[in-house]
Amino acid sequence: MPCVWELESEHVMDFTPTERSLDLTGRLLDFMRDFVYPAEQVYARQRREGDLHRLPPVVAELQAEARARGLWNLFLRDQRWGAGLTNLEYAPLAEISGRSPVIAPEVMNCSAPDTGNMELLAEFGTADQQQRWLRPLLEAEIRSCFCMTEPDVASSDPTRLATTLRREGDVLVVDGRKWWSTGTADPRCRLAIVVGVSDPDADPHQRHSLILVPLEAPGVEVVRDLSTFGYSEQHGHGEVRFTGVRVPAANLLGPSGGGFAIAQARLGPGRIHHCMRAIGMAERALELMVQRAVQRAPFGRPLAEQGAVSTWIAESRLEIDQARLLVLRAAWLMDTVGNRGARTEIAGIKVVAARTAARVIDRAIQVFGAAGLSPDTPLALYYAMARQLRIVDGPDEVHLRSIAWHELRAQASPPATAAAIRGDTLMAPAN
Repeated sequence: MPCVWELESEHVMDFTPTERSLDLTGRLLDFMRDFVYPAEQVYARQRREGDLHRLPPVVAELQAEARARGLWNLFLRDQRWGAGLTNLEYAPLAEISGRSPVIAPEVMNCSAPDTGNMELLAEFGTADQQQRWLRPLLEAEIRSCFCMTEPDVASSDPTRLATTLRREGDVLVVDGRKWWSTGTADPRCRLAIVVGVSDPDADPHQRHSLILVPLEAPGVEVVRDLSTFGYSEQHGHGEVRFTGVRVPAANLLGPSGGGFAIAQARLGPGRIHHCMRAIGMAERALELMVQRAVQRAPFGRPLAEQGAVSTWIAESRLEIDQARLLVLRAAWLMDTVGNRGARTEIAGIKVVAARTAARVIDRAIQVFGAAGLSPDTPLALYYAMARQLRIVDGPDEVHLRSIAWHELRAQASPPATAAAIRGDTLMAPAN
């Protein structure tokens, strides 16, 4: 892969917002101010008073408003099905939605895991699969889950996933156990995209396939919902057991043996969406931190005039802006050289955005004191979300390993001009 500087010499790196992006940004900011922020307390109350995992009624009301404002399916680049925005155009919109990460993505039909699943169905689904599953997902009539992570194997190495897809004529039989399958607690969840071993004797990267499994199929059992830091999300994160689940072989998504590559392709855009929203969470945490620092005055002067707090505010601003630039650069690379060409940069922002959000939110909690730990502010929830992001879609250590491998390989193969200047002999590329 060419180094980033070579790519940037061929394509001028330009983050200037397009006219369409600016228009959507303005509409989204108005929508957040007038509808989403005022609905946060309503959403929390409706969840407390109703079924914990049933969609609060206020969300349906906001979805209708979002549709009317043209703020629907903005994430989907395929113009046949979605808005057709580039990653760079979508970046500021995802960031704004991250300021209210529980509600805003949902009401615009831009929330995981449905976003990644819709992208897969749009790109790899057959016409029948798109008609049965993609269209209702695009309309938010149903929800879906992505069943990849397993409790019995190290999920940081997806080549070792053990769930099996055994062919019996025109049927595939699914056996295995998954967990952290987001969406399974929601009564609207109808579809599971399951990663399983279809050819155990193949190369490790060609052993797996993706299968579309209706959640009501006999043999599918949602064993339990998993909370994170004590928070139970509305969609839930399920442990799911598949016992002799029989589905038509026509439910394969993409080619047999292509599951690993397709799943990794799904994770690229998903990771950058997470990072964009993490920047939004950090921005709102900083905004709350500043408000609190100005209003609170212990020991006779505002917190903002205390040396430690003013330093936290300054450091947070710098870190957020640095992280945003890295995210925009990764988005630009995805648009210019593709997801595979930008994979190292995607790995980098996955580490940086989550860490930045967690640090800024942690400082905001400290400025609020005990109130920051309570449900009176969104900070405790934001911290839990930011902390789990360091594990979601691959732990930091795996991404750092990938970045280090890329850097080592690049150093092992320096440009010929540099080698000639030094009089060096070019080293062979690392295996």
